[in-house]
Amino acid sequence: MIFQRALRRELISTAGAVFTTLFTIIITVMLIKILGQAAGGQIASQDVVALIGFQSLNYMPILLILTGYISVLLVVTRSYQDSEMVVWFASGLSLVRWVRPVLAFGLPIIILTAILSFVATPWANSQSAQYRERFEKREDISRVSPGKFQESAAANRVFFVEGFSGDSSKVKNVFVNTQQDGRNSIVVAQEGNIELDKNGDKFLILSKGRRYDVLSSQNEFRVMEFERYGVLVASNSQAVNGDKSARALPTSDLLKDRNGFNMGELLWRLSLPFMALCLMLLAIPLSFVNPRVGRSASLVIALLLFITYSNVTNIFQAAVVQSRMSFGFAWWPMHLVALIIICLLFLWRLNVNSRCHPLVMWSAVKHARLIKNKKANKATNKKTAAT
Repeated sequence: MIFQRALRRELISTAGAVFTTLFTIIITVMLIKILGQAAGGQIASQDVVALIGFQSLNYMPILLILTGYISVLLVVTRSYQDSEMVVWFASGLSLVRWVRPVLAFGLPIIILTAILSFVATPWANSQSAQYRERFEKREDISRVSPGKFQESAAANRVFFVEGFSGDSSKVKNVFVNTQQDGRNSIVVAQEGNIELDKNGDKFLILSKGRRYDVLSSQNEFRVMEFERYGVLVASNSQAVNGDKSARALPTSDLLKDRNGFNMGELLWRLSLPFMALCLMLLAIPLSFVNPRVGRSASLVIALLLFITYSNVTNIFQAAVVQSRMSFGFAWWPMHLVALIIICLLFLWRLNVNSRCHPLVMWSAVKHARLIKNKKANKATNKKTAAT
């Protein structure tokens, strides 16, 4: 019990440090990417924080899997480096005794990974898609950054405004270049604002400006001056439906419509909890290091195994999506292979670290001789002092 409590505390503290490091890296990368999209006019600036939160939920299952895997790997590796495992094996204890405390530590991670995979991640993907689609379908003029040319969502207009006056629905010094039916027209105006008609359609109302129409049939153009000019920028018939791809669908919807894309996504969601379990068990026999050599080699091998496991899962997912393999046959082989590898590694480590193995016997004999020499030295020192 003392060993299990100490191991649990060490695993939790290591997991906290690993998760904080990985989460900081992911947040930094996402922040740079999303801020770049906001600066480029691809998303609304007020949606940056919400989109970062949604993307964090999307990456959270992988972060938890890596946290559990790396934490077990680091803790067991440290035990080898500090020669604690030599004493452990010399005392007649098996490496299998580490499985129970590791599973006790990893069970909350596995459950949380399953909840995130089946519930939270689809919701986050759906909300993120709705935010982006809402921005794409909002009125074109409110998507324009002052002092920058911006293309409309329909790719048939180019807007330029010098700045906003008052709220974001009113702009000044507007330039609009429209291409429609092979004709090009340019509109410039001093002011502009968004208005709704009785049908709910949104119009950009320009005031005090000119319109230049290039006539395609003749080598001439037409100039019109206006006091008030309206441009339709959004129809009320456009509705925001959100992302209907497989990644954003709830698990119940995936089961209702069992096409290739939905079954491939279901395979990925189902694989994440199994991946978390297998990797934490794999980290126990994989953590062996020679204290004199270091642990770099084992960490590189562990990283390669994680990448291979993830890529094989993606390969089976792609096979299901392309209907080259059924879901019932594709969801379990990679996990079965992982369990077989875990059992083989455990058997190998148990054979190497058995009490009859020369290395362990040599370590035990060396430890016993060291204690015997210390006792002999103490006895000699006492006799010398008495004399």
